[in-house]
Amino acid sequence: MDSAFITYASDVLGETNTGLSGSKIAEYSTAYAVKFDVNIPYSNYPFPDSAPNKRTALRKNIMAFNDEQQFFIIKELCDLPDFAGNEDAKALKTKLLSKYGKLYTDILISELELVQETIHWLSQYPRSLKVYNEALVKYDNRIYERNILDDMRLAFELLLKEILGNGKSLENQIAEIGQALKQTEVSKELRNMFNALINYYKDYQNTYIKHDDNVNVNEIEYMIELTSLLMKFLIRTIK
Repeated sequence: MDSAFITYASDVLGETNTGLSGSKIAEYSTAYAVKFDVNIPYSNYPFPDSAPNKRTALRKNIMAFNDEQQFFIIKELCDLPDFAGNEDAKALKTKLLSKYGKLYTDILISELELVQETIHWLSQYPRSLKVYNEALVKYDNRIYERNILDDMRLAFELLLKEILGNGKSLENQIAEIGQALKQTEVSKELRNMFNALINYYKDYQNTYIKHDDNVNVNEIEYMIELTSLLMKFLIRTIK
């Protein structure tokens, strides 16, 4: 990511009247430094004389991160409630996605909003959450193997056992899921669609977990996202 764009982003995000305060810049910068294990020049506020203003401090802090991290940080800052309705921040995000959108695919899958939401909902189900997190760690560390699919299936299966209060395998839970969704007044059409998804999910998993190590990387990412959607929906609906 070129320095001119980072300067532009820092000017918007640290704008005197509508941008983040100096203390907020220090707070968020420090949190990102800890998250990504990066040393930043300005972690405390007030900033020293070497940073004449908060925009400079933000720019130099962002420069300390690599391209993928810079993309993640700028995008996440743009999405803060502080910038709701801020047209300059909206334009910045649009330009970020347009110019550097390719970097989005390199962000850790564990940082995706859908995955973070799923982790939140799974906090009530620690056995399932443990296996789910193990799969995310493998994927984020570029360990692309069918074992990730196995972990996702197991996390889903453990969740179903806890939610439905039985010890059945995934294959034998479809009728139970349909009945539970019916009791919560989920429409017939959505129940049928959900059951069809589970059947396809089961067939795909059985094919690659049991018979084939050569799994497409993009398909692994899709299965992680699909598993996340299925689990999130069930927890929010049946719970």
